[in-house]
Amino acid sequence: MSEETLAKRLLASCIARDILVATAESCTGGMVAAAITDIAGSSAALDRGFVTYSNEAKMAMLGVEAKTLANHGAVSEETAAEMARGALAHSNAGAAVAITGIAGPGGGSVEKPVGLVWFATASRDGTVVTRQAQWGDIGRAKVREAARHTALEMLLEAVERLHRG
Repeated sequence: MSEETLAKRLLASCIARDILVATAESCTGGMVAAAITDIAGSSAALDRGFVTYSNEAKMAMLGVEAKTLANHGAVSEETAAEMARGALAHSNAGAAVAITGIAGPGGGSVEKPVGLVWFATASRDGTVVTRQAQWGDIGRAKVREAARHTALEMLLEAVERLHRG
């Protein structure tokens, strides 16, 4: 499914359920929020987006704990989950998505190679879903594009799951 189609489905789903969403982005630098705002009428769905590239921003804007970053690193399941929960806590959103990863070309290690990205969604009902992707060293732009796509898919899933039945 194309980015535009995903964003349109997300917008329609948010409007139908009267839910706002938020994004907490690191390696994508606002690309997910931009994909949503590319669609006319997106103000009915997007509450806000946080671009938290540095660890300091993750802590100050989203409430990610220093011990989480020290123990697990910025690119980890734990940090992604705290970013998503923080985006909810600091917004009017019913669902939020977080993305943190290593787009490259540098910055990777044996434990955390280039192309590793962690995602999390958090919803007002307390549900947190995490996912890991490892695209390898396919190039910075391709890692970021793939991360944007996955984040949009996960956010749509979170919104649709939030008000089932």
